[in-house]
Amino acid sequence: MRRREFIAGLGGAVASPLAARAQQGERVRRIGLLTGVSENDREGQAARSAFAQGLADLGWTVGRNVRVDVRFFAGNTDRLQTFAKELIDIQPDLIIADTAPATAALQRETLVIPIVFVLVADPVGRGFVASLPRPGGNITGFIDADESMMGKWLELLIEIAPRVKRAAVMFNPDTAPGGGSYFLTSFEAAARSFKMEPMIARVHSEAEIEAVISSLGREPPGGLVAMPDAYMYVHRALIVLLAARNNVPAVYWTSVIPRAGGLLSYGAELGDIFRRAALYVDRILRGAKPADLPVQQPVKFEMAVNFKTAKALGLTVPRSILLRADEVID
Repeated sequence: MRRREFIAGLGGAVASPLAARAQQGERVRRIGLLTGVSENDREGQAARSAFAQGLADLGWTVGRNVRVDVRFFAGNTDRLQTFAKELIDIQPDLIIADTAPATAALQRETLVIPIVFVLVADPVGRGFVASLPRPGGNITGFIDADESMMGKWLELLIEIAPRVKRAAVMFNPDTAPGGGSYFLTSFEAAARSFKMEPMIARVHSEAEIEAVISSLGREPPGGLVAMPDAYMYVHRALIVLLAARNNVPAVYWTSVIPRAGGLLSYGAELGDIFRRAALYVDRILRGAKPADLPVQQPVKFEMAVNFKTAKALGLTVPRSILLRADEVID
């Protein structure tokens, strides 16, 4: 059902295009959404619901005066461009691009249709916008992390696992910001400051993910930082499983992963970003140009720690983390 044109996850009910058009002759605006998760991903559904609620708060009701066409590429770059072209071909009023690979695929297809991105790092470096305050083209949106976050993730890793002597940052160059390079300078600098050996772990397959995490489980003690990356997100269950099996402490960028058994996360609140994206959709549908809408930084962050996972890894969660955590998972 990847090509379903209208889904319950966006508004809580299914409506047909004919029903939408029948509402007092009101014009139905059309929005495309290209997302990096699968259709059944629960956190993705929650994010889309937050987006739909944000639209409703602004007077846009899915099934009445707005319709959303969704394509799920689920981290598979082989079908990404096909889905991007499908959305462009229906000529929507605008498109939401969930992740940098989705934004890049849409950018290759149109320089005219407005694009609002979410969950993107380094939009200037990727060539999506000319600058954050003045995007300058048909694209604007919402950043979820910048390079300075890498120092924070490593700080948290050493705080919860002080015995770690080497740290790997793992990512897929095909989907990570700047092919991974966006975060690497700050990663290496932070690792040196914490007197940890830095390891750059580029992966393209599940076998390579397993090899990296298995190597970290050997002496000297190793830890992991998973880079914000659609591929890492799609393979989060495997990463969590392997980290537990190999006794590797790992830090993530989204609270989705500790809820699924990961150790610790710190990052932007996804629902808040999607709700704020609805504000830009509203402004564009009412005549604003993406070129005039500044790229926005995250404003709400959350930390989550899985107490059960820490215990299984033989770690004691320090009081400093417990006091700051927004969510402690037992």
